[in-house]
Amino acid sequence: MMRRGGGGGGGGDSFDSDAASSSSSPTITITITTQDHAADHDQGSSQYHTDTSSTTSPVPHNTTTTNPAANPPRHCRDVFWLLIFILHLLVFGSGLALLGANRFKKADRLNIDRFTNLTLSAAGLAPPPPPPPATEDPSRHTETFWPFYGVAAGIGLVVAWSWLALLGRHAELMMRVSVHGLTTYLAVVSVFCFWSHHFFWGVTFAVGAALQFVYLLSVFDRFPFTMLVLQKSVKMVWSLPEVVWVVYAFTIVMLCWLVLWSFGVAGTVALSIDVNGRWWLLVVFSVSLFWTGAVLCNTVHVIVSGMVFLVLLHGGRRASTMPSKPLLKTLRHALTTNFGSICYGSLFTAAIRTLRWMIRGVRSRIGNNECLLCCIDFFFHLVETLVRFFNKYAYVLIAVHGKSFNRSARDAWELFQSTGIEALVAYDCSGTVLLMSVILGGLIAGTGTGIWVWFKCSEKVIMVSTTAMLVGMILVCGALAKFMST
Repeated sequence: MMRRGGGGGGGGDSFDSDAASSSSSPTITITITTQDHAADHDQGSSQYHTDTSSTTSPVPHNTTTTNPAANPPRHCRDVFWLLIFILHLLVFGSGLALLGANRFKKADRLNIDRFTNLTLSAAGLAPPPPPPPATEDPSRHTETFWPFYGVAAGIGLVVAWSWLALLGRHAELMMRVSVHGLTTYLAVVSVFCFWSHHFFWGVTFAVGAALQFVYLLSVFDRFPFTMLVLQKSVKMVWSLPEVVWVVYAFTIVMLCWLVLWSFGVAGTVALSIDVNGRWWLLVVFSVSLFWTGAVLCNTVHVIVSGMVFLVLLHGGRRASTMPSKPLLKTLRHALTTNFGSICYGSLFTAAIRTLRWMIRGVRSRIGNNECLLCCIDFFFHLVETLVRFFNKYAYVLIAVHGKSFNRSARDAWELFQSTGIEALVAYDCSGTVLLMSVILGGLIAGTGTGIWVWFKCSEKVIMVSTTAMLVGMILVCGALAKFMST
């Protein structure tokens, strides 16, 4: 029994975000049980069966254990953040609908511009707008820009589902395309930005291409191991066709939210206020889109983790002890008792993960500069402390045991440190490679939309193509959520 748990810990990391739920969870349960009850080996093994049965299998309470406290029902966790997320959806959804309708077929039909102009002028961000022209400008209407975002969503959806289908057949090829294609694409886009006299964006994409190239050089020796991890993860997840339909369903849900989001953003782009004010509004709406997209992606991650754990725990999808409807069971937990923890973790894990990658990339390139290395090490240890409370493996324990996010993150991190597989986790770059796929998909959607905007409304090509790139990234991220290291 203990041999299985130890092997599961290493295999769980090799399977990245999804298979970690199955292989590492037995070890996690043993570790927590022995720490909480201080039992011997045999007693810990029997407690392992009791705990996993109580959290993952539909065995009645009276047949599992005589102690009712050993089989507690799941309760909603992190309810505060669940309420914040729902309130955020209501507030931003209403704001997007108002801004989109304000300039739909008629300029300032809801007379919103007077409030925005007063606010921005009082803050010193924008001067009072000029009087409206005698003839109405079509570029001031929502419907002028809404088709552009529709094209971006269409391109993102095609790229997302194509990537998902090709990963099941040519995983290694698609990963190589993501790694090498992103660097080339960033460099090409920077050249076009310089050619069109958008120097800021040209420098931005050029720096991005340079950082991407430096990062590839620093972790190039890890890619063979990463490819093996991704191939194993893809093989395992594709053996469960139910989760593929879950990904498709959540992509449709994300697309529905993007319809409202693009309607409101199109109205924002058409506002008559100063360009700085429009950029600030777009930044706020983009943060909202990232949080919503992260919540949906992590919900898929929790569903897949719970499904894979059930399959491996019971020895296969057709085992006699397997619940009759395992997908519905994991889906119900993810959308009810675990949803608050998902909303909470989605606020921080992506930002901390990105910061950690950046610091590691800089740290690996520093030579003998002791002063700079000391500063980087300080920030590195600070971020590592944050990772202890906000790491991707927390979603696995959320799916299996229904714990709160912070408790799950701490338990997962303590498990890695106690079993010695923390170095293996750090060596794996599969999450970074999949993130490259997401960025590349967003760039394709943004470029395709930007080319059309260039011929229709060239002065707003950067504003529209940038937000269109976000639409493509969110859709591709939703399709690859079951493979992502979140």
